[in-house]
Amino acid sequence: MRLLKISILLLVTLFLAISTPALSLMPGDRTESADVAFERAMTAMQTAMERVQHTGNPDANFAAMMISHHQGAIEMAKVELLYGTDPRLRRLAQEIIVTQQSEIAVMQLALKHLNQNYK
Repeated sequence: MRLLKISILLLVTLFLAISTPALSLMPGDRTESADVAFERAMTAMQTAMERVQHTGNPDANFAAMMISHHQGAIEMAKVELLYGTDPRLRRLAQEIIVTQQSEIAVMQLALKHLNQNYK
């Protein structure tokens, strides 16, 4: 049953990753420089990580901070897809989006379970 839930979760995550608007941005959609976009993504990630409320539970703290960290990686990968031209790095960016989104989903599930059991 657990494997089925994880499989469904991964399929949903893959669908969301494929259908995310940033993946379809065309060069004409560029409204800022890549440097500004990367800086914005990094600042947002750092801010989100700093806002995590530490709970005393290292598992929950790890998951909460890593969710923010992974989201930052996703945002940076989107910048690469928007501005980058190297096919290897663009492919890597696509893979990062898919894998990091699925890992975020797993960590969110773990956090939900931890929050139910850590009270």
